[in-house]
Amino acid sequence: MAMLRRRKASPPADDHSSASAVGSSIKEEVGEKKQAKAPEKGGKGRWSCLDNCCWLIGVICSVWWLLLFSYKAMPASLPQYVTEVITGPLPDPPGVKLQKEGLRAKHPVVFVPGIVTGGLELWEGHQCADGLFRKRLWGGTFGEVYKRPLCWVEHMSLDNETGLDPPGIRVRSVSGLVAADYFAPGYFVWAVLIANLARIGYEEKTMYMASYDWRLSFQNTEVRDRTLSRIKSNIELMVSTNGGRKVVVIPHSMGVLYFLHFMKWVEAPAPMGGGGGPNWCTEHIKAVMNIGGPFLGVPKAVSSLFSAEAKDVAVARAIAPGVLDSDFLGLQTLRHVMRLTRTWDSIMSMIPKGGDTIWGGLDWSPEESYECSPKKQKNNDSHASSNGDGEMVGCQSQSVNYGRIISFGKDIAETPSANIEQNDFRDAVKGNNVAHSNVSCREIWTEYHELGWAGIKAVADYKVYTASSLIDLLNFVAPKMMQRGSAHFSHGIAEDLDDPKYMHYKYWSNPLETKLPNAPDMEIYSLYGVGIPTERAYVYKLSPSAECYIPFQIDSSANGGHEGSNLQGGIYLANGDETVPVLSAGYMCAKGWRGKTRFNPSGIKTYIREYDHAPPANILEGRGTQSGAHVDIMGNFALIEDIIKVAAGATGEELGGDQVYSDIFKWSEKVNLHL
Repeated sequence: MAMLRRRKASPPADDHSSASAVGSSIKEEVGEKKQAKAPEKGGKGRWSCLDNCCWLIGVICSVWWLLLFSYKAMPASLPQYVTEVITGPLPDPPGVKLQKEGLRAKHPVVFVPGIVTGGLELWEGHQCADGLFRKRLWGGTFGEVYKRPLCWVEHMSLDNETGLDPPGIRVRSVSGLVAADYFAPGYFVWAVLIANLARIGYEEKTMYMASYDWRLSFQNTEVRDRTLSRIKSNIELMVSTNGGRKVVVIPHSMGVLYFLHFMKWVEAPAPMGGGGGPNWCTEHIKAVMNIGGPFLGVPKAVSSLFSAEAKDVAVARAIAPGVLDSDFLGLQTLRHVMRLTRTWDSIMSMIPKGGDTIWGGLDWSPEESYECSPKKQKNNDSHASSNGDGEMVGCQSQSVNYGRIISFGKDIAETPSANIEQNDFRDAVKGNNVAHSNVSCREIWTEYHELGWAGIKAVADYKVYTASSLIDLLNFVAPKMMQRGSAHFSHGIAEDLDDPKYMHYKYWSNPLETKLPNAPDMEIYSLYGVGIPTERAYVYKLSPSAECYIPFQIDSSANGGHEGSNLQGGIYLANGDETVPVLSAGYMCAKGWRGKTRFNPSGIKTYIREYDHAPPANILEGRGTQSGAHVDIMGNFALIEDIIKVAAGATGEELGGDQVYSDIFKWSEKVNLHL
């Protein structure tokens, strides 16, 4: 300011120069003041990225601890009270309801878990697994996947040649009910059913979890672990210690196929079988209540073996192209998944069985297509009607050919078969690939590295694959895997079941190549969910780069063009439980075993019980009590009620016989199978 006063007092020289001088002086003085204040302001007001991160972490931790404290401090009845305020009164759990009606424990029950739901623990490992003795590698918290992923993959893989333990590694199934009650903390599998059975008097002496190493071929569980022998001994013990009452067996998912194998094994003479004789099943088993059974296989087993993909993986690849395949940070996720799962022989038990006769060909398929819309929630009623006011009718008939399980391109999936020119791949010469000399490729070995560019092109040029040609496709792209698997599983249809070759164990898990036991008093149920879009066929394309990559991937850009279309993200969807299509879960009990047939010579009674899916009404209901999803159905009140009634002595007729919401009987009639 003093400077300004001095300038005002001096005689003006030039108006413009004077104004410029004053302006520059003001700017200089203001600049000096800003510079003088800057350290003070910066010291108090600057907000760095680190401050933001610390603040965010602090907020998250504070909220987490507040919620945890509130959860621990709140009365146990509060969550149920809030849920009832929102959705109305909750019904009694099935165990409580049936206990009030006077039902009590009667027949011992045997649980047979499916693939991936049973816990596996380490008994011997390499140096990288120090400190993990008898710690779970599969199930539980899965902590080792994050801490030492490559070590985990190494120990969860089986030997590529034998299908058994690699040298120096022993991973075994967890025993007891805890083996599969929860898959992970808070994620139930068998826990809800076990708790409801306990309500009417069941306890560990009348419940048995037939856990097994689900990675192995079924016969190898006996070769390595004597699992089939232990199941036989435990069932015999339960029958003898419970007044001669026969057991009710409850297999889930792949456990359905495993127990089908067991029923043939237990009657077959030693050393291949258990030596129980032809009457063992009729003397020890009251009923087999199969939940979500992939009797005739599942198409997603093909996509898993072919490209290590399913619906969720295809979506992830579309959102972040190349991430799951890339060498960035050495992840190579899909190749690790393929390397791992291609050593699990059990997956080959779920390749679609019966060929085009069951699954359809180039121009036909048993099912009609469905255009499925989301469903509204139902009220809290364990036996809600499938067409009640609370549900949106979501399916309309739409023409599509599901018989083309793999098509290279959406146009091929829709083109009339007469216009498709196929170049046979079976005799194609497999070419060399640069991947042979790539170190990272050799470390993550898959048989695609030996297929070469010529082989990849031959596969794509065949254009479309049905259930019959799928076996040839897998033999072409993964010959070593299929050679190992073909010694344990078969996927055809028997012409003459009296042929001595069908006494071999490789046929025992295929219901189309084996007879049911001679047990006319036994009952077989097929219990499964419906009303959920389920993978049935795929649209594929070549990956952008095939060197050291999985060369094929689901074309997630292929869509039906309108909301509710059955083609979504390169996958044709049909009715099912999200994993197993209705055709696979229901056909055998609807037709193949219904009455006396060549597959069921003693006329065992069969029943279908479908459970129409209804999602939970709100987040407080968790996974819901009316779910038809493949695993969540284990908490379905209606299903649990049916199981408890049979375990307490009821028959299929007393349950009400068949309960069907789908067109399974209509579809079954379209299958031209000699019975």
